[in-house]
Amino acid sequence: MSSKILDRFSGINRDYTPNDVERLRGSIKIEYSMCKNQSEKLWNLLNSESYINTLGSLSGNHAVQHAKAGLKAIYLSGWQVAADANSAGEMYPDQSLYPFDSAPKLVESMNNALIRADQIQHMEIIDGDMKLNNQVDYMLPIIADGEAGFGGPLNVFELTKKFIKAGAAGVHFEDQLASEKKCGHMGGKVLVPTST
Repeated sequence: MSSKILDRFSGINRDYTPNDVERLRGSIKIEYSMCKNQSEKLWNLLNSESYINTLGSLSGNHAVQHAKAGLKAIYLSGWQVAADANSAGEMYPDQSLYPFDSAPKLVESMNNALIRADQIQHMEIIDGDMKLNNQVDYMLPIIADGEAGFGGPLNVFELTKKFIKAGAAGVHFEDQLASEKKCGHMGGKVLVPTST
């Protein structure tokens, strides 16, 4: 692991030990290689680029087109999921009314499409049908909007687990009270304290 990756946690103070994590993990050590690879890629981009140009994506096909357009990352917006890409198939306002697993399912779908595009490209290069200098980096890190977490700390924990399993490179959460969540552009938001 590179020193930049190790430095990423140097400013974090944890109130638990590695032994605490090991005790809670269980006897089977599960590796989430997609999440690990993509989060390291995102971290390296954040530390090597002055900014990362990205767009919101609504589907796996959109994600593939983002890669072909030369973007280096994908953003998954909560309002996009609410309005057009949730597992209920409904159109909602940006108020966390849609099923909580909608965004992780969309991250998984986008990653599946990116993996498939990468597999096809890899095969075409090996078969000599494509030149290396035409290669597209399909494995774009996805930054996902976790809204206000859809509840309390345990809900945030479960949602984060789903994002990790889906291969998200990063997740952000709003500091709004989940039960009173409003669109970020609206007034009347109720914020929760971020200190403990």
